[in-house]
This record gives sequence, C-alpha cells and structure tokens, in this order.
Amino acid sequence: MRRRGFEVQGYERRQIDVCDPGKVEEALAQFDPGVVFNAAAYNQVDVAEREPQAAYMANALAVRNLALACRQIDARLVHYSTDYVFDGTLGRPYRETDATHPLGAYAVSKLAGELYAQAYLDRPLVVRTCGVFGPGGRSNNRGNFLELMLRLAKSRQPIRVVQDFVASPTYAPLLASRSIDLVERDHSGIFHVGGGTPISWFDFALIIFKTAGIQPELQATTSWEYRTEARRPQYSALSNSKMEAAGLAPMPSMEEAVRSYFAAVGR
Repeated sequence: MRRRGFEVQGYERRQIDVCDPGKVEEALAQFDPGVVFNAAAYNQVDVAEREPQAAYMANALAVRNLALACRQIDARLVHYSTDYVFDGTLGRPYRETDATHPLGAYAVSKLAGELYAQAYLDRPLVVRTCGVFGPGGRSNNRGNFLELMLRLAKSRQPIRVVQDFVASPTYAPLLASRSIDLVERDHSGIFHVGGGTPISWFDFALIIFKTAGIQPELQATTSWEYRTEARRPQYSALSNSKMEAAGLAPMPSMEEAVRSYFAAVGR
C-alpha cells in the first residue's frame, strides 16, 4: 500500500490483541485510519475441534471488535475469510452467491466473522481466499504448503500428497494487490480472490518441484490415508468471476505465481 501512496500502520500479535475490544478501540482511535485490513486469524483447523472457543474468539468476536471500532471512527473494514465456509460438494469453483455450509469449528468461526462484519457495518469488504502462500510464510514456524513441500524435499524421503482435494492456492502479494484494487474502486460486500486455477494439492506440489528444479519422490495418495480431526471441503476452489467483472485483472497461472514466489525469496 505504501507503493500506492498510502500511509500504513501494521500491528503484530504482540502489539494488539484483537480479542480485547478496549485495545482494538484504543489502537484504531490513535491512528484514525480510513481503511482497516484484518488478516488476523486462528487457522489451526484440527486444533479448533478441541478449542472451538479460542477459534471463535479470534475469528468471530475479534471481527466484531474491529467492526465496532471501525464504526466509531467511520473507517472501512476489509476482512479476510476462507473457502472453508463451503462444504466442497458443489464440484465447481464456488461463487459468492453459493450457499455456505461450514463443516467444523474453524469454518463456523470464520463464517461468523463474516456475519459480524456485515451486522455492524454498512459497507464492509469481505474477501474470501484459499490456500494462501507467500514469502511471509518463511518467518513463522508453521509456514505454508509451498514451504512445507520444500522442507520435505530436503529430507530425501518419499512425499505423499493428496490428489482428491481441489483448491485454488493464492499467492499472497497478488491477494494484497487485488484487495487494494477493490478498496480503491470503492467496492463492498463479499468478493472471492483465489488463485484462479482449480488444482489438486498433488498437482500443486508437482508445479512447486518443477519450478524449483528438484525431483523428490512424490507419491499421490487420498484423504482416506490421512484422517484428520476436522472435516474439510473436498472441492473448495473459488471463482474470481465477480472480481474480474468488477474490472480487476485475472489471476496469473499457478506456474507464474510460483515463479513469482521463488523470485521474491531469491531462489
């Protein structure tokens, strides 16, 4: 946003607890922003089945806190949500008008966050996205799918990746730029900003390794081999048709997005 001439103030988790309404109100009142972007989230999908209250606090009630604080200072709120609000049974990329059906505690909490934003603000912008990866994933312990694949490749052990789950992985810098485009064009409501290409996680791994120029032993498997505590949508790719109809540029191919990632991290 600085490159587009905006003054930007970022807050890390240790600086502001979005679950504390007083801290949120104080922070926003001090800076008095015109637009607030909320990328904070509890995203440990399986752990959320054991900690539903923690997930709901961070993904739902925290959004309420931000919405109320934005209303006090007449700021716009851009809130990031997820493909997990859908159940994955449709068999095609999801559009904004498709019915939601969350399958677990994490998904319920994210949908609740969307509803809180819409309940307390007249014109919030809710951006649903999917499988975000980017250079920022290198600076935390969990990383992202791309970094996980590269770490596993170094182990020289066979890598097994599911081929029966389809998503639309999204390059973070592109998600950020499209979000700013929507703000600058004064859009509100729900928009999908996904990677633009429905792809299985196995095929995504193939692209990662091909682009990196490495050839680990990659084996296709199914979700039956990896049972998890939380249910996940099997086909959760997002359609960007509404975004494109609003005049924003289509997302590039998955290969181009992965090349951009490697260029950004100097690989």
